[in-house]
Amino acid sequence: MSRNLFSSGAKWEDIVGYSRAVQAGNLVEVSGTVAVDAHGHTVGIDDPYAQAVFILDKIGRILNVAGCSHRDVIRTRIYVTDISHWNEVARAHSETYGEIRPASTLIEVSRLMDPAYLVEIEATAVIP
Repeated sequence: MSRNLFSSGAKWEDIVGYSRAVQAGNLVEVSGTVAVDAHGHTVGIDDPYAQAVFILDKIGRILNVAGCSHRDVIRTRIYVTDISHWNEVARAHSETYGEIRPASTLIEVSRLMDPAYLVEIEATAVIP
């Protein structure tokens, strides 16, 4: 089975020892992704919807590099630091996956790596 690693260039990938995404055979696993731009700045401070939109776009870009797209996503996992934000995050998720309808989980966690991060999303896709 082939195995390919994909990087987004985030400094954390080398520090922690992970890849933004891993493709094994026709399966692509995208690591937990937060709203941090290419310069290391948090996007959407205090706005869970804006963070989710940014994250889903970031996931879409790495899926494209791996040879698939949002249409191939079969599973998402969403972590929020405040469950009362579920509807804003769900709105962003539905805008991307409303017709695709992957299996999904939304979980409240006590915190993420940086207090400015309100949302973290993982995705699993199958390359057609």
